[in-house]
Amino acid sequence: MRNKSFILTVILSLLLILPAFSGEKHAITFDDFIKIKRIGDSQLSPDGKSVAFVITEMNKEENTSNSDIWLASIDGKLLRKLTSSPKADYRPRWSPDGKKIAFISTRSGSPQIWMINLRGGEAYQVTDVPTGVSGFIWSPDGKYLIYASKVYPDCPDEKCNKEREEKKKKSKVKAKIFDSLLFRHWDEWRDEKRSHLFLYSIDEKKAVDLTPGNYDCPPIALGSAHDYDFSPDEKEVCFVMNTDPVVATSTNNDLFIVSLETKEIKRLTENKANDNSPHYSPDGKYIAYRAMERPGFESDKYSLMIYDRETGKTINLTEDFDLSIGNIVWSPDSKYIYFSCQEKARRPIYRVSIKKKKIEKILDGVTTGNFMLTPDGKTIIFEREAINLPKEIFKYDIKKKKIEQITRINEEILSKLEMNSLEEFWFTGADGDKVHGLLLKPPFFDPSKKYPLVMLIHGGPQGAWEDEFHYRWNAQMFASPGYVVVMINFHGSTGYGQAFTDSITGDWGGKPFEDLMAGLTYVLANYDFIDPNLKAAAGASYGGYMINWIEGHTNRFKCLISHAGVFDLRSMYGATEELWFPEWEFKGTPWTNPEMYEKFSPSYYVRYFKTPCLVIHGQNDFRVPVTQGFQMFTSLQRMGVPSKLVYFPDETHFVQKPQNAELWWKVVHEWLAKYLKSGK
Repeated sequence: MRNKSFILTVILSLLLILPAFSGEKHAITFDDFIKIKRIGDSQLSPDGKSVAFVITEMNKEENTSNSDIWLASIDGKLLRKLTSSPKADYRPRWSPDGKKIAFISTRSGSPQIWMINLRGGEAYQVTDVPTGVSGFIWSPDGKYLIYASKVYPDCPDEKCNKEREEKKKKSKVKAKIFDSLLFRHWDEWRDEKRSHLFLYSIDEKKAVDLTPGNYDCPPIALGSAHDYDFSPDEKEVCFVMNTDPVVATSTNNDLFIVSLETKEIKRLTENKANDNSPHYSPDGKYIAYRAMERPGFESDKYSLMIYDRETGKTINLTEDFDLSIGNIVWSPDSKYIYFSCQEKARRPIYRVSIKKKKIEKILDGVTTGNFMLTPDGKTIIFEREAINLPKEIFKYDIKKKKIEQITRINEEILSKLEMNSLEEFWFTGADGDKVHGLLLKPPFFDPSKKYPLVMLIHGGPQGAWEDEFHYRWNAQMFASPGYVVVMINFHGSTGYGQAFTDSITGDWGGKPFEDLMAGLTYVLANYDFIDPNLKAAAGASYGGYMINWIEGHTNRFKCLISHAGVFDLRSMYGATEELWFPEWEFKGTPWTNPEMYEKFSPSYYVRYFKTPCLVIHGQNDFRVPVTQGFQMFTSLQRMGVPSKLVYFPDETHFVQKPQNAELWWKVVHEWLAKYLKSGK
């Protein structure tokens, strides 16, 4: 009896303990990571009571992703899936009366505009454009749409475009012939087609080309998420286009206006630098837009401009504001413009008054994404993320200064994950300037232990590490095996004033390298839980360039990881696509300024290579062509440096397919473990 009683006690104890174990948190794994739902493109309803947004889910087994449209009430009480299709549904846009939502779907084989009535019924197809639709907006009266489509500029109608498309698909000759730059961009060939804007009558089912000619609208590069807009009176459309003869060397996007009655096109801005993101004020008096000042520089400061439609005068509202303007939103009464910007690793929201040009910070301390104002102007609806929070939708009461979370799409999976928040530090870097660093401790951190360090280096180079949940270079995934992750916003980073951003031009391997080394020295001296003997560094794009530069300039790291890294600046110039970029950064071409291309090219320092290095590159990367990775790996091998090449024949500058991403993380973690866990 005593034995039976003891066994029963043990069983009861286990039953009490098991629920606690089942609810225990764990470090994030790839299977967790790939299951996280990705929120984006949130759109507020005209009455301000609901928000439509896109959720993209990754399917590792099928090696695909799919997106659907969801609806949530801003009081957080209602949440429902609006579309459910094995094909992609995205870009939801409310009709002006709020009764329907139009969206783009690939259900019929190509991206077309579909519509769904919120009172019930199935979604139905609106357009059948032979060349597909890449974006669209509603007219204020809901009778028209303006959509963008890449068409053959010499084709007068859809029939011609359809015939050309079919002929091209059937042809067994796949050769491409070019006689000008830019012949490819980012990850696609430009070919003969150009993006045009079309005015589409919903009732008549007819489309009119508003931007005929051999130009892209929206522009192929350096545009915004909002590069065409209806005037409130529906008499015109403002759009962005680059008409320079060689767009590969030009950042000269300008604003244009097309009359919907006469179809006459008028240039609005004469600025030789980048202008984009036109937004008509609700009262129709102004057009707000973003403008850079220096031609040829893609990372110049964006100023917030307003064009007075009556007088033709342009006013800079943020001339003395030393941060670059992001998203633009008019207040309903047209008295203010709200805008976001990068600032010290986060993205706050400001507003500026039209009359007094007074700028005030409205929402601080968070990383915002897309944001909107309710019709009464009292509440901001915005996307928010953090290092330990995938993007969700929030609201902010401007008067009460109160933030509330609307959606909790990933709440269940997050409740099972142990993820720390960011810590911040400042140190003295190059030129005696203060430099900002971010630190992430590993899950289940124990201050009495020593942890290896992984330094992540951001791309751009005019970019920045932020308090965000990055879906490629995810800091939590780097920290999960038990590493302290350090991210430094070195000279050249955005969000610290334009002079700080400018400082990297002509100095790629100078001040940024000094900052990284000074930051490394700082954290080793100030955080005693970091093992000074176990350090690694990893980066992509410019971050990959810096890894290649580090390879030839220091032996402080046990191992390195270079993804899509620039190796040889001279050959890079001849194979990349946006030529304004190297010509600005290195102050000329390889034949007009060869000294700078040699001075900052990692290829000239191969004789010093010693640190084990993992090299990763994708075949369809047109920004940093794959041969850069091949050259780096070849050099490492010839120098006898332990190295490995991971080549993705079906990826671009980024690794996006789920199973490829799984392999990427597997190889990266194995490489780090080989040198940081074993202590080799």
